[in-house]
Amino acid sequence: LPESPEFFAEKLSLFPEGCFVLAMNEALLGYGLSHPWLLNSIPKLNGFLLRLPSPADCILIHDVAVLQHARGQGASSILIRLIEGLAKKRDISYLALISVYNSHPHWARFGFETASNNTADMLKSYGPTARYMVRRLC
Repeated sequence: LPESPEFFAEKLSLFPEGCFVLAMNEALLGYGLSHPWLLNSIPKLNGFLLRLPSPADCILIHDVAVLQHARGQGASSILIRLIEGLAKKRDISYLALISVYNSHPHWARFGFETASNNTADMLKSYGPTARYMVRRLC
């Protein structure tokens, strides 16, 4: 799902410690973009956050992208561990994400479960296959 560079820049400026790049031998393999947020609250895709909630009760994984040649080598696992560490450091007990393009089985392998709340309206900007998924860390 394409987003304008301004939206990525805002997330980076609001929470730089939640932005990760995976590289090997100076070659980019992928990235992860996350930030503190509120459970069951889904920011609109291609929308500015303006500020982060305080206190936050989850780390929202906004985007994870792994290049084709790096898939199947544990890149997602590395990014998830980095984001878990960030959540624990901030004493946050949940990770949340929006699964797109029927990627929910991939996220289920990391312990994420589809939330059974009323998030359908908030998910519209993410496409028809979007699912809000949550994982408890403790």
